[in-house]
Amino acid sequence: MDTEATLTPGDQVTVTLLKHERHDVRYPATVIRDDGTHAVVRAPWAGPPVKDFGFVRFERGDVFTEHYWRDRWYAVKEVRDAGGRLKGWYCDMTRPARVTDGALAITDLELDLWVSADGTQVLRLDEDELLASGLPESDPEAAARARRALDELEALARTDGCAGLARLTAG
Repeated sequence: MDTEATLTPGDQVTVTLLKHERHDVRYPATVIRDDGTHAVVRAPWAGPPVKDFGFVRFERGDVFTEHYWRDRWYAVKEVRDAGGRLKGWYCDMTRPARVTDGALAITDLELDLWVSADGTQVLRLDEDELLASGLPESDPEAAARARRALDELEALARTDGCAGLARLTAG
């Protein structure tokens, strides 16, 4: 981790989501702020024109305001539609972010959490993918940290609802 590098607001960066045994995901984003611990970037949906998860649809025009920490085992992405309406928060359990000049990288630990905009849906996702990745056997400490991070975000969403996630990402 490069603790010296900070991102400059307004600059373009490449965000890389490193995936276990799958293609890494790379996309451009605009830096909103970076205090040396918490980096915030904004990017349009970079996937297929429409990705329907059943509980939410990500589609062309959606905007993700993404929060990454160099000292936390998760990333929180606020998702809005093209008109600015909040859809919810998609949270990835990851290793702490690594930031270098012009780049931000995180390693996906497979576990995810979805919290709908109205707080009625708090969904733990992809626990089967964590098991299939072999991480619990190859790096039990990282798997345990991912589970603790998921538990922490789920508890925040269930006790404080959307307000809790909004406070978490406001600072």
